[in-house]
Amino acid sequence: MIFVTVGSDLPFDRLVRVVDEWAADNKRTDVFAQIGKTAWKPSTIDFKPFLEPAEFSQRLESATVVISHAGMGNILSALRHEKPILVMPRRASLREHRNEHQLATVEHLSKKGWLNVALDEHELRATLDRIDDLKPKEKISAFASPELTNALRDFIAQR
Repeated sequence: MIFVTVGSDLPFDRLVRVVDEWAADNKRTDVFAQIGKTAWKPSTIDFKPFLEPAEFSQRLESATVVISHAGMGNILSALRHEKPILVMPRRASLREHRNEHQLATVEHLSKKGWLNVALDEHELRATLDRIDDLKPKEKISAFASPELTNALRDFIAQR
């Protein structure tokens, strides 16, 4: 199952529309999307505006791949569960967010090799065409690394 999630604060119709069109063109019936509060509704894929935490966890667990905005919660959840994740950042320049922090997020995390990134609809569509070939990235721990913990401890001790 392909699990699309765009968070609960804002809709992300640009991402969901591409996935919906791709699913129709490829006769994919294995796509489910959490789409947020939006007037636009997908015509092909199954969806809900919001998911309760238990259903979100169940959908994530059963997913073969996750498609998401560049929200850290979704990224960290996919990495913790060893799910391939395809991320398309929201763009403030397109009025999808208040600033361009999601671009900075994908730039930083893609350098670490943790994400499959599509910067726009064309890249998203191209990556969707090979979605079944995406592999999980490095699994991360649910806990901070000892290096981070020690750095924070040292920082606090200096105050």
